[in-house]
Amino acid sequence: MSKFKLYFTTFIILFALQAQSLSQSVPASFADLAERLMPSVVNISTTTTITTQSNPFPFQFPPGSPFEDMFKEFGAPQERQSSALGSGFIIDEEGIVVTNNHVISDAEDIIVRVNGDKEFKAKVIGADPLSDIAVLKLETKEKFKPVQFGNSDKARIGDWVIAIGNPFGLGGTVTSGIISARNRSIGLSRYEDYIQTDASINSGNSGGPLFDMNGDVIGINTAILGRNGSIGIGFSIPSNSAKIVIDQLIEFGETKRGWLGVRIQDVTKEIAEIEKLDEARGALVASVAPNSPSDKAGVKAGDIILEFNGEKIQEMKELPIIVARTEVGKKVKVKLWRNKKEIIKTITLGRLETSEDFKVAEKNKPIEEIEIKNLKISVREINNDDIKSRNLPNQTNGLIVTKIDENSPLINSVEINSIILEAQKKKIRNAKDLDQVVKQVLKSNQKTILLVIYNSQNQRRYIGVKLD
Repeated sequence: MSKFKLYFTTFIILFALQAQSLSQSVPASFADLAERLMPSVVNISTTTTITTQSNPFPFQFPPGSPFEDMFKEFGAPQERQSSALGSGFIIDEEGIVVTNNHVISDAEDIIVRVNGDKEFKAKVIGADPLSDIAVLKLETKEKFKPVQFGNSDKARIGDWVIAIGNPFGLGGTVTSGIISARNRSIGLSRYEDYIQTDASINSGNSGGPLFDMNGDVIGINTAILGRNGSIGIGFSIPSNSAKIVIDQLIEFGETKRGWLGVRIQDVTKEIAEIEKLDEARGALVASVAPNSPSDKAGVKAGDIILEFNGEKIQEMKELPIIVARTEVGKKVKVKLWRNKKEIIKTITLGRLETSEDFKVAEKNKPIEEIEIKNLKISVREINNDDIKSRNLPNQTNGLIVTKIDENSPLINSVEINSIILEAQKKKIRNAKDLDQVVKQVLKSNQKTILLVIYNSQNQRRYIGVKLD
């Protein structure tokens, strides 16, 4: 009987300890954590000028028609201010802020509100559309309270998390939930390894932090499933992946990703059987870019990449992420499956952003013609097709002239399809750049503008034009 009591007492104690352990893992309140973290989370508002031009009539007046001048103002470009809201968080006491690239993309003015009351202008240190990350610097000498990054690799499905942000403009909003899944890919960007959470994330939360229970940032809230608001499926960029990009943007103002120079595809069960591979794993090399790091190392189409720099590749989608976060110029061992056996190649990684493969893959921006009123011309931004068809240098930026009015000051100096590269010795990347320079010239005493162009024969020319 005494043994029974002893066993029973031991069981009760163990049960009580286990129950206590479980109860401790469920927070009674997030209040202390939220109070400590909220001063480091910011609200971001941006302003962008959108120019539109539309013809209100379902037809065009013929050239020279008296109605053409009478109704031309109806089709004139219309400018309007567009505003957007987002979130971010401070990672340095000097006022370095992290957010999503899509929050600040094409913004003319960026205003950051800290702690609900103080507002500061911010400038972009660097932005990366591929990972949807941007880094800002607050234009002030004040000191701020930063947060720290946690180790997202240690985050487990079922862990408690909280999100703080600016949903629908309602700043300082705290929501809680758990990590619902890991390694999610939803087709938004090139490099996807999202943390899925059921913490409520809505429009305006983009760029805000996802915290663990230590108050460390383990994710950057980026996307939701559902257009009408949160349905409990939100996605965050893991902090370990984000930090590599953030550090590069702070140091260089741009990213420097590793590059192999291969196009890859999934290894199916059928391919694994044909190649006598034990299971469907790795990344099948579909093609190798000429003179790429892989080409120089002897990688061939048909090889299956099983391991990269000591990391096993189970699924094809893992390889680009691992390669991209590897240092440019590093020599890595790559394990391949070729002719039914393993071989190892040593590859010196190149840089993705400077590779021809990357430049060809970049998507062209939609073609939009914009009128420069003071020059009486219409222009559009140069794109990759223009660079390729006209055999221009890969880094060429500028505006292609699409229309010149008869009374334009450029009528005798510039022709259609000329490319405006510089104005007043300033590089021109978009219509706003050119418009600003022209307005500055008109305010000056000389009212003469110096343009650098490629003419329609791709000859570089300097042109001086007197503006009215």
